[in-house]
Amino acid sequence: SKRWLVAIVRICHEKKTSERLTKMGIENFLPLQQECHQWSDRRKVIDRVLLPMMLFVHVDLQEQKEVLTLSAITRYMVLRGESTPAVIPDEQMLRFKFMLDYSEETISMSSSPLSPGEKIRVIKGPLAGLEGELVTVNGKSKVAVRLTMLGCAFVDMPVGCVEPID
Repeated sequence: SKRWLVAIVRICHEKKTSERLTKMGIENFLPLQQECHQWSDRRKVIDRVLLPMMLFVHVDLQEQKEVLTLSAITRYMVLRGESTPAVIPDEQMLRFKFMLDYSEETISMSSSPLSPGEKIRVIKGPLAGLEGELVTVNGKSKVAVRLTMLGCAFVDMPVGCVEPID
């Protein structure tokens, strides 16, 4: 059965490695966020890699070995004190992908553990249906989606756009 793993990629090789894996027929996910950069003479929209040096792969045991044949991939992320690759639960990956696809705000990542907030569901706007936790960062309400071992992805959210989950 397939599961989500985090492959560690050489710096600045994330996009090329993702393309290679796709050509090999291996399902992968590279979290990108569009950003507008302003220079004195022009503006340009670029795709920023949200998690540098990390690429999510959805693989079975055979494909897991194939992924490591690429020179840009060094290893899989493992939990402290363990030797087997750490697995990201499917539900967490779905929430994270949903957040990236539909958020109009910039998503930021935090590896520091957040204090558990109230479980909420977004009811208005492009992220409607997303479930996560309501947290306050620097006085602003944000919706956080926890990713095992990677910390949290969070996005600005007006409190009126969310409802508590029992």
